[in-house]
Amino acid sequence: MTTQNMQVSQDDLKKIEQRARVKRVTGKSLTYFFLTVWGLLVLFPFYWMLLTSVKSYSSYNAEYTPKFWTAAPTLANYRAAFTTVPLARYFLNTLIFTVATTLIMLIVVTLAAFAFSRLEFKGKNLVFTLFLALMMIPNELVIITNFVTITNWGMRNTFWGLILPSVTSVFYIYLLKENFAQIPEELYKAAKVDGCSDFRYLTKVMIPISAPTLVTVIILKVIECWNSYVWPRLITDDPNYYLVSNGIQIILFLIFHKKIMAGVSRGGTKG
Repeated sequence: MTTQNMQVSQDDLKKIEQRARVKRVTGKSLTYFFLTVWGLLVLFPFYWMLLTSVKSYSSYNAEYTPKFWTAAPTLANYRAAFTTVPLARYFLNTLIFTVATTLIMLIVVTLAAFAFSRLEFKGKNLVFTLFLALMMIPNELVIITNFVTITNWGMRNTFWGLILPSVTSVFYIYLLKENFAQIPEELYKAAKVDGCSDFRYLTKVMIPISAPTLVTVIILKVIECWNSYVWPRLITDDPNYYLVSNGIQIILFLIFHKKIMAGVSRGGTKG
């Protein structure tokens, strides 16, 4: 190969590397651009929520077209939220409801999952099949039964009335049961030979191994409890047991009651 050919080959390699570098930079730039745009779209509702919360009622009504900033932010809306209604109490109630429900549910589903995955008893497969069948029942049907039961037990307007219907979950039992089943059974047999009790084996071996799944269950349950609305609204009519989800409805009515009543009046007049 001549010196000229070698020079041409090196030039071609440099051009190829340069084109590849340009493609990589262009690809990364486009990726970051679209990710940035998508991130802004996702974060915009939160920005709008915070922006609206620091606008006064008069300035908000004066905007014929929405403005994406405010020249006179105010915290009056936050003061009204905590003084007009006992929002701090609602937060405390929600915290108690969430923590208690999650802890009790965690104990119940963990013991149930251990029983279905490791213990042998008559009719285990049938019972587990019936458990799975319960997942096909809509929650709306269960709410009616729970409401009648809690009312008959005299637990309306109590924390126990809020908590008890939510202390178990067929889905979480199934999830943990499948996770426990992946742990080698030889560990369980070896522990039994060493005289280890079932409860000790569960707490010392199975729970540490399944910690990631348990954390996932806890997170999902906390989110579910914190966002719960239908059941707390149905079973409580005492403000001392309202949750945040119920209190927000009251706050919205107090803030916009003039508009709401005006709309009702117009509807009644036209009717």
